[in-house]
Amino acid sequence: MDYQTLGQTISTLRQQHGVSQQKMAEHLGMSRATINALENGRSGDIGIRKVMKILDYLGKELNIRDKSPFPTFEELRDEQ
Repeated sequence: MDYQTLGQTISTLRQQHGVSQQKMAEHLGMSRATINALENGRSGDIGIRKVMKILDYLGKELNIRDKSPFPTFEELRDEQ
């Protein structure tokens, strides 16, 4: 998953939870601008701790796994 896809996923999850960027930022102790930049793929310098904090707030976790030698569905779709 690339940085922009991560941001889009976080945006979708946040909206599904019915939480505004401002409300989430207040709950997490960060700025709304940080949340907005992450969701729009504009802030490459956000730390992994902040990303993990956001994911935890949304009931998700970061998962590391072995890379498969086979292309993912997304990679195959993007080739077309």
